[in-house]
Amino acid sequence: MKKTIISSILLLLIIASSAQQYNNTIPKSNSFKQENIFIGGSLGLGGGSGGFSIGANPEVGYSFNQWFDTGVALNINYTTQNYTDIYSNNIKYKTFNYGAGVFARVWPVNFLFIQVQPEYNFIHYSSNINNTGNVSNNINAASFLAGVGYGGKFIGSHYSYLVLMIDLLNNPNSPYRDYYNNVLPVFRGGFGFYLHPSKKR
Repeated sequence: MKKTIISSILLLLIIASSAQQYNNTIPKSNSFKQENIFIGGSLGLGGGSGGFSIGANPEVGYSFNQWFDTGVALNINYTTQNYTDIYSNNIKYKTFNYGAGVFARVWPVNFLFIQVQPEYNFIHYSSNINNTGNVSNNINAASFLAGVGYGGKFIGSHYSYLVLMIDLLNNPNSPYRDYYNNVLPVFRGGFGFYLHPSKKR
């Protein structure tokens, strides 16, 4: 698990370095700009072998330049799974989770980006075996989403994107894994707006 996270971070840094060289013609400024702050969010869908998930992810971030964004994000997700265990029991499994995390997006080119997003989740789940009644519990779990996306941004105006990610951690309690600890792909479509430039006095 630690090797996966370290490898992902190293890969992100290499890509960020390459992207910075690729975009070295962009004028640089160390000053903070209000119009580089963005507010938006995404809707997420996921699924696989008897499972389905839907969620919302509001976010606030800052574009340092054309190739790098970072920020914080909240998440709210609802997941259902239907499966049959080794004893031929029919099980219905439902989870509701909320949490928060940080994200980084690196844009090697102006329409393609790589995103990493570590999160911490608070999860309420219930299970029903052969329609005999619900059993529920509350658990916590960390996740580390990573993936690639397609979109565009116009700093000072708006942005939009589509991204496909998976959870790189091997935590069976993750909301992005099924009962058998298989990865549930997470597909999100997002959009948002940049703040207006501050008025000069």
